[in-house]
Amino acid sequence: MVSPEHDQDHHPSRRPTLWQVLGSVLAAGFGVRASRHRERDFRHGRASVFIAAGLLATLAFIGVLYLAVRLVLGAA
Repeated sequence: MVSPEHDQDHHPSRRPTLWQVLGSVLAAGFGVRASRHRERDFRHGRASVFIAAGLLATLAFIGVLYLAVRLVLGAA
């Protein structure tokens, strides 16, 4: 168990790390969010970082779908 002093989610002035931002964006894409993560993101995060990460995740998702369709149609 991690003590509260070392827990990144509860540090009063720490911005979310890149991995936390990506995790939040992916979780939001699936529609699953932990309340404490949402509070951390809104309290310490910057909207521009989450918007950029969301756009990149959306483009990556579209790219994966495009490649999957190409592979399936190419095999048919």
